[in-house]
Amino acid sequence: MDVSRESLEAGEAAPRRPRLEDVAERVGMSPASVSMVLSGAPGPSAATRERVLEAAAELGYRPDRTASLLARRRTHLVGVLMVAGSAFHAELVEDLYEAAERHGYDVVLSAVTRSRDERRATETLVDFRCEALVLLGPVAPAAQLAALGRQLPVVVIGRRVAGGGVDVVRSADDVGVGQAVDHLVGLGHRSIVHVDGGKGTIAADRRRGYRAAMRRHHLADQIRVLPGDPTEAAGAHAARALLADRSRLPGAVAAYNDHCALGLLDTFSRAGVEVPADVSVVGYDDTSLSRLAHVNLTTVSQDARRQAEHAVVAAVERLDNGRRGGRREIVLAPHLVVRGTTGPPPAVPLPADEP
Repeated sequence: MDVSRESLEAGEAAPRRPRLEDVAERVGMSPASVSMVLSGAPGPSAATRERVLEAAAELGYRPDRTASLLARRRTHLVGVLMVAGSAFHAELVEDLYEAAERHGYDVVLSAVTRSRDERRATETLVDFRCEALVLLGPVAPAAQLAALGRQLPVVVIGRRVAGGGVDVVRSADDVGVGQAVDHLVGLGHRSIVHVDGGKGTIAADRRRGYRAAMRRHHLADQIRVLPGDPTEAAGAHAARALLADRSRLPGAVAAYNDHCALGLLDTFSRAGVEVPADVSVVGYDDTSLSRLAHVNLTTVSQDARRQAEHAVVAAVERLDNGRRGGRREIVLAPHLVVRGTTGPPPAVPLPADEP
């Protein structure tokens, strides 16, 4: 139902939202009977259903979901905590929506931003009466997550959580980075740098996987970890640090994630360093960004769809099947996706910049 600009300027009140009673009046039935039809309850005939649905469509009636939820003891809502700006989290959210709908649940999102911390974002989901929470890569201490898990079912995606009743679905991050190093060594690389992801369990697992893989290939003397974080800016900063001494430019860089790798690629390109002819770059997460034709990034896939399905199933089993106590940890095997940013090391080192 449209409201004309002229009527608003004339001070006329905007038309009220159609109510259930309006539909009932249109079809000459009681509100209770109309509610049965709109909720899909058995009883009304096919002709009656058609008449009610047609009237509701003509009036533009939409059920008040908030009132409906308050009237029931259960909301069938799964709250999802994500980090705004994370391409991998965005893909996980899409898969979580699909998985939740298959199990009869809907999703409520709450994002961590520069001005909104994890605690506040989580409290918002609890205030919305979400029956379970799925937290994407949370940084909260394990004790805090365990306390939250005593209030309602909690599933953490992406990181290890020691103890407590919190279910976990994660990728074997150390294995994934190890696959990246194996790939680079197989191409002939020995000088392989890792750009770190900063603080947190996920970064620690990937850092450990890099070190272990380098030692496995007898390259302990080549281990070099640069500080970083999950952003493109961190990748760009790491690239500038490497370019400061071109005589020591490594043959390959394994970045913490795809965002970080993009920062490396952009800075190398601006400096005239060709990828992979001069330097190979590997990301992590296999986000939609890595699959862009002009990026074509070699990366490690975590299989977001399987993670989402396992997470929703873990929550639903506690909510609908009565699973209590203990904890479930599902560790999925990542796999390397080889694209165009990796190749053999250059035959000769890049010359140092002229003074």
